[in-house]
Amino acid sequence: MKTKKILTTKPEEYAAKLKDLKQEYFNLRFQHGVGQLENTSALPKIRKNIARIKTLIRAQG
Repeated sequence: MKTKKILTTKPEEYAAKLKDLKQEYFNLRFQHGVGQLENTSALPKIRKNIARIKTLIRAQG
């Protein structure tokens, strides 16, 4: 997810999006640990998206 797309969402939706991304990251980590993850490049992408949203939340606060 690009920063422009994140900026177009409403600030009230940041918490929900952050929760969804954390859940998805947990699932991907679990799949990676079990050996079922096919696309390993998804892990850093999700981590970066989480960081982007946290940065925007912190900048607004």
